[in-house]
Amino acid sequence: MPRKAREKSNTGIYHIILRGTNRQEIFHEDEDNIMFLETLEKYSRDSGTNVYGWCLMSNHVHLLLGEGSEELSITMKRIEVSFVWYYNWKYKTTGHLFQDRFKSESVESDEYLLTVIRYIHQNPVEAGLVKQVEDWKWSSCHAYYGKNSYPANLLESNLVLGMFSVDNKHTAISRFINFTESASASKDKCLDDEIKIRITDEDARQAIMRHVEGIEIAQVKSLPKAERDEVFRKIKGIRGVTQRQAARILGVSSSLIFKA
Repeated sequence: MPRKAREKSNTGIYHIILRGTNRQEIFHEDEDNIMFLETLEKYSRDSGTNVYGWCLMSNHVHLLLGEGSEELSITMKRIEVSFVWYYNWKYKTTGHLFQDRFKSESVESDEYLLTVIRYIHQNPVEAGLVKQVEDWKWSSCHAYYGKNSYPANLLESNLVLGMFSVDNKHTAISRFINFTESASASKDKCLDDEIKIRITDEDARQAIMRHVEGIEIAQVKSLPKAERDEVFRKIKGIRGVTQRQAARILGVSSSLIFKA
C-alpha cells in the first residue's frame, strides 16, 4: 500500500517528531545532543529553514520548523544522514538509527503554533524527567526565557515572542513564561508521540550499563547472536526492567529479548 502523502502546510510551519527505530535511544551522552543541535543548525542555515523550537528526549526529538528553500523532507533527510554517520562512527555500530519516516503535522494558525511550542517544552515535565520546563537543558525553552542557549543562533524566536509583545522583548518573554507554565499546559494535545518516557528509563539504563560492563549500549544490537543473547538473558534478570523497556533502550525488537 502506498504511503499517504504528507499534509502540506499553508504557513510552511510543521511540528515534527523524529524517533529512534524500535524506540532505541538516540542520545547516550551530552556530546550526542550537542552534535544533533549543531547538525540541525548547519542544515537549517544552509536551507533557510527557520527553527522555532525543539526538545531532545532520550529516544525521540520534537522540532517546530518553518520550511526553507527546499522541501522540509529533504532538509530532514540531510540532518538524519549526517547524524547517523556521526553516531555509527562514534559507537562503532551499523544499521538504522531513526524510524524510516518522521511524523509531522502542519501548523496552520497562531493559536496552534503557541499550543505546539508549549507542548514541546512541557514534554520532559509530562514525562516525569524534570519538575520545571526550564530544568531541561535540551530544549529551546532556555532561549525563549532569555537565558544562554546552545547553539546561540539556532532559535528564531521573533515570530512566537511577537505574539506576546511587539515593542518590548522583556514583556514578551515574561508573558511567554506565564503562558508556558500556565495550569492549562497539561491539557495541550498535539501530534501523538505514542510513548511517554518515564524517569525509570534512566534507572533502567544505568542498571543495564552495570550488567553489560565493557560494552557500549549502542553496540549490543551488533554483537554476534550468541553474545547478544547472553547479554539479553542478563538483562532479563534485572529486577524492575521490563523487556519492552530494555528493547527500547537497546534499539532492538522486544521479541529478540523474549526469545533469548
